[in-house]
Amino acid sequence: MATTSFTACPTDIVEAPVDVVWKLLTDMSGWGSFFDVHVTSVEPSGPAINGQRMLGKTGPRWLRLGVSFDYTLIDKAHHKLELDARLPLGIAVHEALDCVPLEGGRCRVNYHCHFGLPGGWRGALLRFLVGREFTTGPADSLRRLKRAAEQEHRGRKAEMEMS
Repeated sequence: MATTSFTACPTDIVEAPVDVVWKLLTDMSGWGSFFDVHVTSVEPSGPAINGQRMLGKTGPRWLRLGVSFDYTLIDKAHHKLELDARLPLGIAVHEALDCVPLEGGRCRVNYHCHFGLPGGWRGALLRFLVGREFTTGPADSLRRLKRAAEQEHRGRKAEMEMS
């Protein structure tokens, strides 16, 4: 059965150096502190590597549903990464992110989410019921990442000024 797809590509300027954002993105065990996910396991543990998998739960407290994320590409030199996600209800997502250093200790984060939905009436129903989430979800994730990176950067700057 054929799948239907949907793509969302939010982008934003983050008032923090690219290395701060990269550290957050490549530490799956810490994602629960800023993304809307409760991390239950990361295998293998440690720094990000291709094939590393994070299992977690997402959704409202009364309905936590399982999710998984697998790194498929990690290009530290160019601050690019890709991952495949499995979400509830048969939704698959291929995410490609890149961080571009900018002047003044800032960076631009580009977030490309390619959603795959089940074919037939199930996919059509999902698109009807949660279609707005395919746009707002990635934008919300980027907002959360931006807030966490900027907060981390402000904390580092404050520590340096006090030293």
